[in-house]
Amino acid sequence: MELGLNAKVALITGAGRGIGKAEAMALVTEGAKVAINDIVAEQAHETADQINAMGGKAKAFAADVSDASAVESMVENIYSDFGSIDILVNNAGAGAKYWGRPVEDLPVESWDIIINTHLRSTFLCSKYVAPRMKKQRSGRIVNTSSMNALGGGPPGASNYTAAKAAIIGLTRNMAKEIGPFGVTVNAIAPGYVHTDMVDSYPDERKMIMANQNPVGRLCYLEEVGALVAFLCSRQAAFINGAVFSMDGGRQDFFWGKQVF
Repeated sequence: MELGLNAKVALITGAGRGIGKAEAMALVTEGAKVAINDIVAEQAHETADQINAMGGKAKAFAADVSDASAVESMVENIYSDFGSIDILVNNAGAGAKYWGRPVEDLPVESWDIIINTHLRSTFLCSKYVAPRMKKQRSGRIVNTSSMNALGGGPPGASNYTAAKAAIIGLTRNMAKEIGPFGVTVNAIAPGYVHTDMVDSYPDERKMIMANQNPVGRLCYLEEVGALVAFLCSRQAAFINGAVFSMDGGRQDFFWGKQVF
């Protein structure tokens, strides 16, 4: 199925590795040109170089997408280099080192970092990209929520769960605001995906994840990329304000004893 993404320009945040990189690869495979954002400049350039070596077209844009001025400048630079942004994939986030404590023991800094890197970055990138999409009367925005927002997260992940739940609310409101201009806004809610972070978890924890999932395994990076590519396609033009669960059929887990 030809998705109609050839020569479209996509901005993917947090695309230096993991899910964001997989999303970029999926869009490039469909012919899109990609702006690779990551707060770690080296990772952004590595991903862009890899795509260019494959024959795709990519450029790295290192920026902290929780910083308003940095996002505004990045968007301007992408438009200057590529001429448009047809697709925005809000994927940036912070790591698990900011989780793992109940609310009463959670440092305020850890709350702020998770909220800013997940929720604030989604708002900021959308804020500066959406007006141009409205003007061209076309566009796709895909936001990254989580299984946690639908079924509740594991103990110690309240800040992450709150951010991901708020992203769903933001998605649904934005869909109403800019849908009339030909711009769709949807969210994906992955379960546990084979990222470097998840693969580094203790074996006991990974067994809980896999054994309690109806599919009997974790999600593959390529599967997330494929869903995002479809949501950005012309075939998905009537899908707006939706949340797509990718959790293998299970929204929560019984963790037994604390394994964090």
